[in-house]
Amino acid sequence: MKKNFRAGSGMQLNRLICACLVVLSCVSFGLAQAYRDTPVLISEETSTRALAVNPVNWRRNRLPFATQVLWPAGEDARITMFVTNLNLMRDEGANAFRADATNGAGRRYSLPIESINPLPGLNWIYAVTMRLNPELGDSGDVLVRLNWRGMASNRVRLSVGHIGGGPVDDDGARPTPAPMTPPKVPNPEEEQQRVSPPFSPDNMRLLDQATFGPSFDSELRLRRLGIRRWLEDQLTTRYDSNSNAQYSTIPYPVVSLYPTNIDNVTCPATCVRDNYTMYRLQNWMFQEALYGEDLQLRRRVSWALSQILVVSGRDTQQPSHLLPYIKILDRHAFGNFRLMLYEMTLNPAMGNYLDMVRSTQSNPNENYAREILQLFSIGLDRLNLDGTPMLDQFGNHIPTYDQEIVNNFTRVFTGWAFCNAGCTSSQAGRVNYIDPLIQLPSEHDSGQKTLINYPGATPIVPAGLNGEVELELAINNIFRHPNVGPFISKLLIQQLVTSNPTPAYVQRVATVFNDDGLGERGNMKAVITAILLDPEARGDIKTDPDYGHLKEPALFATSLLRAFDPKSFNRTTITDGVINGISLGMDQDVFNAPSVFNYYPPDYIVPNTNVLGPEYAIVTTGTTLKRPNFVNQVVFPTGATAPGIPVNVANNIPNGTSITMDRMQALAAADPSGGLLVDTLNQLLMHGSMSASMRTSIMKAVQAVSNADTLKRARTAVYIVATSSQFQVQR
Repeated sequence: MKKNFRAGSGMQLNRLICACLVVLSCVSFGLAQAYRDTPVLISEETSTRALAVNPVNWRRNRLPFATQVLWPAGEDARITMFVTNLNLMRDEGANAFRADATNGAGRRYSLPIESINPLPGLNWIYAVTMRLNPELGDSGDVLVRLNWRGMASNRVRLSVGHIGGGPVDDDGARPTPAPMTPPKVPNPEEEQQRVSPPFSPDNMRLLDQATFGPSFDSELRLRRLGIRRWLEDQLTTRYDSNSNAQYSTIPYPVVSLYPTNIDNVTCPATCVRDNYTMYRLQNWMFQEALYGEDLQLRRRVSWALSQILVVSGRDTQQPSHLLPYIKILDRHAFGNFRLMLYEMTLNPAMGNYLDMVRSTQSNPNENYAREILQLFSIGLDRLNLDGTPMLDQFGNHIPTYDQEIVNNFTRVFTGWAFCNAGCTSSQAGRVNYIDPLIQLPSEHDSGQKTLINYPGATPIVPAGLNGEVELELAINNIFRHPNVGPFISKLLIQQLVTSNPTPAYVQRVATVFNDDGLGERGNMKAVITAILLDPEARGDIKTDPDYGHLKEPALFATSLLRAFDPKSFNRTTITDGVINGISLGMDQDVFNAPSVFNYYPPDYIVPNTNVLGPEYAIVTTGTTLKRPNFVNQVVFPTGATAPGIPVNVANNIPNGTSITMDRMQALAAADPSGGLLVDTLNQLLMHGSMSASMRTSIMKAVQAVSNADTLKRARTAVYIVATSSQFQVQR
């Protein structure tokens, strides 16, 4: 049974950020006020009481004029309500919607949706049948909401057990009787093609999802191109002057293979820092995230993939060992998933991290076999195309594989080793982490093996095949499994858009993964396009309280810095990229994930809720405090002549990092009321979603500063916005 939570209940400091995700100030909509894609639940003509019927005895060819339905308390009862203002795509059905009910104590309960169907003759009105959550009990009146494509409907009143009591209506709530003519619904494809006005909310939301944070330059480029052309431009492989494919704007650091054991005589402290830690790769990563405009989407997807197919620098300490792994992710971010999975299997860093280089027929190691199945491709349970688990006749999950299957894959992956002699990058006295692993036939188990059996599979690997052939067969067996599409699609949606995608969203993307329309399976370019252009991703604003995700520490840092022209501390060059210390303080040590399960598990549930929130797994009292501390450091001076991260050679910060308040200061000077400054920050950092109450609070804080001190006014406004939960939760 899903857990419940109390909306608006008191939270400890380490839950403050969670409030934005699980608690949303309710906005009621009349039909004329509804945003695009906002479902409108139909009420009686003179009240906010839901128009509802018992689906068993309801005559489906007519709309009731009033409701006399009382939901029985504590039973698995059904009820049908009515909704309009929808523009459903073909095959879009019940799994595109979620519903919840809030009782008088402020507790929210999910209501499973069983069906949604248009009314005959009134096809702009849909009948939605849902089940009661038995935990509601005899609640009396509750407020019911329907969520679709990230948009929350108005809340209507319904009775459970008895009539009366319950929560008060939302501020501004009004009756929403059934419309007798269809509402006008815009064409989303036409909107994506048009040139947008400055700071279009949907454009800014796309930059939140597809880059490391909006900037004035990226906003201008997106505005001129439009969403679809901008995506096409980002998805285009670029070439350098030597006609080599370019996957990084800032050149990859030149790092060499070093001996496994550190010699402190020949390799002093700086040498150890550069060649036995992730320091240079981390700096490059942050520089690329801050400045690589033409490759922002590739970098963001590569970073997402690094949190799915995990290799950690905690076990692969040399940057020269990890860089080839990063290049595989960069190269295949818009390539084919099967080829990426194959190359990743033979990547030396992966081979070392999950022990495949130590797995022989006499001493097999199952680590890689287990993780490629569980984490990198198909997951533990059989899935429907929409990512929901398949259930057996008793309602239990169905495992995708058992220990015997793991054992057989383990045998496939035996006999692979570093190429320490005879390969392009082989060097005496150095372990070769650059060239792919090679097969040692004497160490490979060449007996018959049985892999995963599913419709269309070839599970039997005959005896006597060499290791290279067996590897191809094994990767094919995994890649063609029906779980891969929904499993990988959902993980990427969680990374880029929202932690809680509807099953319909997952299904649409998984369908593209399975076939891009041209017969190719695993086309990552098509998958990323489907994720970012999906109607659940697009739109000016999202009001579903479960929509979005907390910005992970690295993304939180870059999304603030990119908005205000990051440069070195003295503003003469680019930042040195030494920003990982900030991210580390928030419990995300870039390229040093604590385990193969990433920095946080993808199935983490926010405490006291039923809401998926992976990034909240690293939210504690300590890490929560580090977030405003970071904002304060880069926005306000701290004993230096300028804000930011000052140069500190002793702490390996050669150039430092700073932002500029010039634009914001000019806005503060142009409008003594502070409104122009606050509204611009709303557009730049919050894509126009700032609530009226938040704007009022910021305006008061800005006006408390002398209008002669325009710099302090600017800094004050930026600090309040950037430390707010509304900014830290990407919606």
